[in-house]
Amino acid sequence: MGYELIITEKPNAALKIAQALASGKPIKKNVKGVPYYEITHGNKDIVVGCAVGHLYTVAEKEKKKGWSYPVFDIEWKESGDTKKDSAYIKKYLATLKKLAKDASEFTIATDYDIEGEVIGLNVTRFACKQKDANRMKFSTLTKPDLMQAYDEKMGHLDWGQALAGETRHFLDWMYGINLSRALTLSIKNATGMHKILSSGRVQGPALKIIVDKEKDISEFKSEPYWELELLGDVKAGKIDAFHKENPFWNKEKASNVLNKVSPEKKGKVKNVKKSEFRQSPPFPFDLTTLQTEAYRTHGISPSITLNLAQTLYLDGAISYPRTSSQQLPPAIGYPKIIKDISKQEKYVNECGSLLKKTQLKPNNGAKTDPAHPAIYPTGAMPTVKGRELMVYDLIVRRFLATFGEPAVRETVEIEIDVKEEVFIAKGTRTKEKGWHDLYGKYATQKEEELPKTEIGEEVKITSISMLDKQTQPPKRYTQASIIKELEKKNLGTKSTRATIVDNLFHRGYATDKPIRATGLGIRTVATLEKYCPEILDEELTRNFEIEMDQIREDKKKEEEVLGEAREVLTKTLSRFKKNEKEIGKELAEATKETEHDMAQVGACPICSGNLMLKKGKFGRFIACDNYPKCSITFKLPSNALFKTSAKICEKCKHPMITIIRAKKAPQDLCINPECKSKEIENQESRKEAAQIESGAIEKKCPKCETGKLVLRRSIYGSFYGCSTYPKCRHTETIEGNGKTEKK
Repeated sequence: MGYELIITEKPNAALKIAQALASGKPIKKNVKGVPYYEITHGNKDIVVGCAVGHLYTVAEKEKKKGWSYPVFDIEWKESGDTKKDSAYIKKYLATLKKLAKDASEFTIATDYDIEGEVIGLNVTRFACKQKDANRMKFSTLTKPDLMQAYDEKMGHLDWGQALAGETRHFLDWMYGINLSRALTLSIKNATGMHKILSSGRVQGPALKIIVDKEKDISEFKSEPYWELELLGDVKAGKIDAFHKENPFWNKEKASNVLNKVSPEKKGKVKNVKKSEFRQSPPFPFDLTTLQTEAYRTHGISPSITLNLAQTLYLDGAISYPRTSSQQLPPAIGYPKIIKDISKQEKYVNECGSLLKKTQLKPNNGAKTDPAHPAIYPTGAMPTVKGRELMVYDLIVRRFLATFGEPAVRETVEIEIDVKEEVFIAKGTRTKEKGWHDLYGKYATQKEEELPKTEIGEEVKITSISMLDKQTQPPKRYTQASIIKELEKKNLGTKSTRATIVDNLFHRGYATDKPIRATGLGIRTVATLEKYCPEILDEELTRNFEIEMDQIREDKKKEEEVLGEAREVLTKTLSRFKKNEKEIGKELAEATKETEHDMAQVGACPICSGNLMLKKGKFGRFIACDNYPKCSITFKLPSNALFKTSAKICEKCKHPMITIIRAKKAPQDLCINPECKSKEIENQESRKEAAQIESGAIEKKCPKCETGKLVLRRSIYGSFYGCSTYPKCRHTETIEGNGKTEKK
């Protein structure tokens, strides 16, 4: 008799499930480095194997030479055969196929969401050769949840979720490939230039939202207005008040009031209004709110926040992060989680105060998710470090804060009479902190406490002045606010929105913080609006989202939705082809202008030229556009991406550039390796570096033992490297040089 094969989405999850279900100790085995676990659960033999995300991808049935469109003849294919960077997937798929041969029962334990269901669906029917499988559903990788998920597993896949997910993949492929090919070929066929452009079912509308904001800003006409401000003193302190009619849109009217009151040296408190309001605790985190709050408090981008949260989930420290819910059900066990969190020293006081309450009830929000509750800490001590802990702290404190008491805040308005002209001072203070104490540093409430005054009290006027002001254009989107806007418009999913925004940056459609549409982004939208506006139609995209929900609810069939999409795309692409040359010419021109603008680093420090980002045989570097008259160059590291920043170094006045590295926050650095900002601060280290550079002392390379350490300089600062480079690539940081990192 065979065993039961449980299939997880990631290797970490396989280990957690094996440890949770094993009656004894799991036996770890592997096939060509791919781990799997043999366990006994009661009297049952179980093998736990793993995928590494999607093992199958959508592709053309028959790949033709060269690009053409439209393409609708698609199917699922093994990712390792279709993508060069996915070759490592082959051994995971081969292992699952091998394990499936001797299995008599199959259980899917991938993440319980649309993507996880699609992974499980494909593994079931292609790798395991089964029509269906059992399904485990869990929101945390803790032992109690996993044991319960196994005991209560469904006898079938969640077919509504699976088919909705498959439809999404097919739709996104059809839109993404066909539109991207059309855009790219339009430039090539019109000008001969090769430039990869992309669009998609959600990417097009998302770009239009950003470009529309750019239009609003460029078309904004600033208008002048005026404010009258009074500075004065009362018995209890200083006071700052503004005229009750602010803003004045007529300068003459403001001047008349100013002339009337400016000679006065005293005013009188006419009225004091006080009002209290109770500020409810925050809602539990859904993914979008976590992403926006992580950006607000730590400056972490939405896509990185999701990656960090996923790591915490696989570590068993938090619940599943890809959720739309703002609700924490009682079934998760509030007291136990809080008690477990209290074992972590930094949360002892907060947890202690909550555990004294007679009732624990979170301030749940309205948003729900059929698959998972809101994000919450499991109580397990995290084993991760770095930015994961920053996100973990935010999640823990948000969870605790939802159980807190409302904060009580008081708003005070003081009316000051100066010759029958009324000036008003406003302030708000916190009287009872309530949940603020639990949320800690993340509860950033503005405190503006006014001095105590009484009606009839005299105000000594220090000055009354008229302030010239201008109306300000709308604010650009941040990486967090655009995610929120996409959610509000029901474009994309909680899991894909951050990636869609990242793609706009990678393709050169958007740049900077806050987000600014590039010339290419603006021209792409303008061109598509002229010839194929439906590519940018958010209503059409939103309609497909609704239809995929209907598939999930078994109200619509996959074939019906895909047929509708093929019909819409065929008409769109037919119209695109008729205007291909005109579209291509406009996009090619926009591409050249944008690439030139984005490559400008700053003014050359030697001549009147401009420093430009260049690409050479050995990677990216910076050089003057006056070459060969000016031959200045600056090296750039090979393990990073670069963006121009328009900033100038305060120390040496050279331009600065933004360095972007995986899993690290972007960093603005001076391009000059000799800049004083990169000097070694530690005196002893500086002395040793000077001796090594002069040859007064020698140090053997600890890696190859044939070369010696020499002093090198890069954009990060000074470091030691082996003299036999590139044969030996050993490097060492220099103590006391904060700019240097191990290469």
